[in-house]
Amino acid sequence: MSFSLPADPPAARSLTAIVPQLLASLTGDGDWFAPARSAILILVDGLGRGNLTARAGHARFLTGAMTKKDAARSTFPSTTATALTGLLTATDAGAHGIVGYRARIPGTDIAPNQLKGWESDGLDPMTWQRSAPLLEREAHAGRPTFVVTKGLYRDSGFTQAIQRGAEFVAAATPSERLAAAAERAAAHPGALVYVYIPELDTLGHAYGWESAQWLQGLEELDADLRRFDAQLAPGVGALVTADHGMVDVPAHRQVLLRDGDPLLQGVRLVAGEPRMLQLYTEDRESRAVAERWSEAEQSRSWVMTRDEAIDAGLYGAAVHPDVRPRIGDVLVAARSAVAYYDDRLADKKPQRMIGQHGSLTDQERIVPLIRLGALAKG
Repeated sequence: MSFSLPADPPAARSLTAIVPQLLASLTGDGDWFAPARSAILILVDGLGRGNLTARAGHARFLTGAMTKKDAARSTFPSTTATALTGLLTATDAGAHGIVGYRARIPGTDIAPNQLKGWESDGLDPMTWQRSAPLLEREAHAGRPTFVVTKGLYRDSGFTQAIQRGAEFVAAATPSERLAAAAERAAAHPGALVYVYIPELDTLGHAYGWESAQWLQGLEELDADLRRFDAQLAPGVGALVTADHGMVDVPAHRQVLLRDGDPLLQGVRLVAGEPRMLQLYTEDRESRAVAERWSEAEQSRSWVMTRDEAIDAGLYGAAVHPDVRPRIGDVLVAARSAVAYYDDRLADKKPQRMIGQHGSLTDQERIVPLIRLGALAKG
């Protein structure tokens, strides 16, 4: 089977290298950023670079602070669970093991939600996520580290898996989170502060990134960040980035997989997410499943086997043997504005989502890398 994957923009840097580069800026040894006394990393969930530039008039501060080269390449899949883990461990999915939104526990037919399903499906945050969290490492070394986010995330398995070691700071709104981050960065020289802003992603999923609701959310965030930047203490640097972008998929572009569909022949479990399916097949059926999907869907999706995806380097330079069976036997990554749903499931709520992500398109995978405060100098 032959397939051609999209090339990354030449100026795009890896999302997984951001935190090491921020830490290097604190010692004056960074290649990407100017030296800083403390550093704030602001993760705006769902704010792709393409989404931002297409709505530049609604985000004049952010786009004014962003140069043509200020871009990063997110992970594969371009989904929150995988991307945030890569960001906060500086490793690829083949090493850390969070290989998608829903991925199978080897030897079972269970594919837990890797953002919210840790407790219900018995995933151990200390072992299922295999890489050492950078916040924990830095805290043990004596660096002040903080996570500023919604209080409801405090005790989640995902928080423990990738953010343990840092002091947790709960704040309800984006403006309150940014203010709390600025205060701690100013009060603790050498600090690394991570701020998570999920509101724009929530609006995008519900209404689409081209909606009036998303635009209002972008305008409010732009104003919040403008005020934040003006209030940064001397020597404090901040970086605004994202985990993924977003593609709007209207209902008529959904592909619904139903009983009797030939595309489900030989498929034991459908997981992943609508724009990046992970298909787990019956024994010795992966090649046949891949060929059926490729014949039917190659005009609008990249179809590849697990081995082909690994050989293409999509999960990093090396995939650990324990991680390999977590990856679907066949992967279907949408390249046009389609989304695939297992319509045999009773829960139809996911089918109401408009904004989608997870695949390899630039719209989903290329994110901004906007430097503020001390990081913008030099």
